[in-house]
Amino acid sequence: MKALASVFGLFLLIAAAIVLNATLYTIDETEQVVVTRFQQVVGDPLRDPGLKAKMPFVDKVNRFSKMVMEWDGPSAVMPTREKVNIVVNTFARWQIKDPLVFFQKLRDERSAQSRLNDILGSETRKVVASHDFIEVVRSSKNRTVVKDETLVAADSRVGNLPPIQLGRPALEKMVFDSAKPKIAAFGIELLDVRIKRINYNPDVLRTIYDRMTSERMQIAERFRSEGQGEAAKRLGERDRDLKEIESEGYKKVQELEGAADATATEIYAKAYNSSPEAAALFEFTKAMETLKKTITPDSTLVLTMDGDLMGYLKSAEPGKAKAEEGAQNPMNLLKGIPGLPPLQAP
Repeated sequence: MKALASVFGLFLLIAAAIVLNATLYTIDETEQVVVTRFQQVVGDPLRDPGLKAKMPFVDKVNRFSKMVMEWDGPSAVMPTREKVNIVVNTFARWQIKDPLVFFQKLRDERSAQSRLNDILGSETRKVVASHDFIEVVRSSKNRTVVKDETLVAADSRVGNLPPIQLGRPALEKMVFDSAKPKIAAFGIELLDVRIKRINYNPDVLRTIYDRMTSERMQIAERFRSEGQGEAAKRLGERDRDLKEIESEGYKKVQELEGAADATATEIYAKAYNSSPEAAALFEFTKAMETLKKTITPDSTLVLTMDGDLMGYLKSAEPGKAKAEEGAQNPMNLLKGIPGLPPLQAP
């Protein structure tokens, strides 16, 4: 009997624990709760943390986060006002403001993410399509672009961005303002919307890169052409300076040679006019110089009987020259000429 009472008491204890566990629940600081009974909402949403009670086995506790949650939208291709297709990736931050409305219209966070995709994606597409590409890219209309004047001179499109009226932050605010009331209808408070990444459509990205490459090649070719022109100019100046230096040097040489020849002629003239013997020696010396320049060991010399040179040869008498006359005889001077063939008087 006691054993049966013990088993019954244990059974009652377990049943009480089960009922108590089904009746009591806790709410965390980061949670808010909507209690439903047979799919119908019971009472107001509960936001205060602590221990709460509900109808056991009948009521259901639907928990929702009070924290700020993120929405990272998928990349989408959308055109700008000038029909430039770009890939835009946006993100947002949101929070469940009215858990009752949220539960009634969306039920869970997965449905909320899907609805945010639709609303924010549509509003972003609408804003981008109504503005130029530069408005989406530039972050501030007051930004001063650093320019390279040489590049601008080569191609006006390089480093010369067109002016903007709004800028990307203003476009993001437009998306935020237009999407916020639509999202608020689902019990969600939209906190912020930002454009995370912008890129060209992959179909036209290669064309854009090719055009950028072509622009840079044009700039490089202009620099290369200017460098070649400057090099040709410097080479021309160098050749001109060299010719001027050579011309001045040649002129100086000619002047010195002319002065030397004039001095030599003057000396020869004075010596020639000083005495008949000096004149004869001068004529003989000039004749020997002529022979030295014109006659080689392989030359054949033909002389006329009445020529001056033949006269020198006739005046020579082999075997009769005296020692004192040998030094004065012009024929003996012929022996000092290198390469002159042996000569004999006829």
